[in-house]
Amino acid sequence: MSESAPEIYAFRVNAELLVPGQRLVLDELTLAPLASVRVEEDDLGTPALVVAELEDGESLRIAYGSAVRVAAPAPEKHASEAIRSIPSDEETYAAVLAAAEAAHPEDRAVKELVTRLARGLNVKAGSNLQDVRDLAHTLYVDLGDAENALAVCGLITGLGFDGNYGRWNWIQGALALAAQITHEAGDSDASAAFAQAVRAGDHAESDPLKAKLSAELLQRQLNEPNLYDREVQRAAESGDEHSERDWRILRLNTLLYLRAHGGSQAYTDAELQRRIRTELSAIRGLNLDL
Repeated sequence: MSESAPEIYAFRVNAELLVPGQRLVLDELTLAPLASVRVEEDDLGTPALVVAELEDGESLRIAYGSAVRVAAPAPEKHASEAIRSIPSDEETYAAVLAAAEAAHPEDRAVKELVTRLARGLNVKAGSNLQDVRDLAHTLYVDLGDAENALAVCGLITGLGFDGNYGRWNWIQGALALAAQITHEAGDSDASAAFAQAVRAGDHAESDPLKAKLSAELLQRQLNEPNLYDREVQRAAESGDEHSERDWRILRLNTLLYLRAHGGSQAYTDAELQRRIRTELSAIRGLNLDL
């Protein structure tokens, strides 16, 4: 009997963050290995297109900022090491969820997320990690509940980077949020620790060429971040509050990520903090009955 093929996970990443060697998921049966990636600007000098050259000679033109799916293998060894800092006690896990729900018994989003998570936490499942991040995000951003949000973040912030960027995306989001919450609370040591953990995957590439390309892409992301200004403005001008809220949340997540990296050439830490406060106020003002 032949060995079964290794399980493949698919995760989403902005097109401009693609690097050679990754495999684009074109459909459920087709993986397209990347040979090279370059960014083209429009006539005004704004990044507009990502041109991905595939190993078979074909090329794909993808809008800058668009999300694409990339394949990654499940971890082959030592997957259990990933839970070293996670409360393995089921009672502890359940208590965190119960506290969040008890604090907001009428909130539909909290109830739905807690119900899904009550089945248990599978640290190998990106959807589980996303639910944890989303619950913490809802508690902090929509409901202003920093205490319970931080406790929920703590369910996954101890997970280490294991090479799977799909799962890491949600862990990293929880870390960036935890860094912000502890910064606001005046706990600079904890905030710095969370911020440092956010960067765990930044220099994980061992191949020198790939590492150089990854570093260049990261620096570009930090210095030329997409804050969705046009999208937010367009939604606001049209009175589409649901769309405006969605774009502002994407902007907030980018700001939190940038702040956890210590700012950039474009924005200092102080400016990022000011923008985060502004964005939180705007989103909470658009806290619609979703």
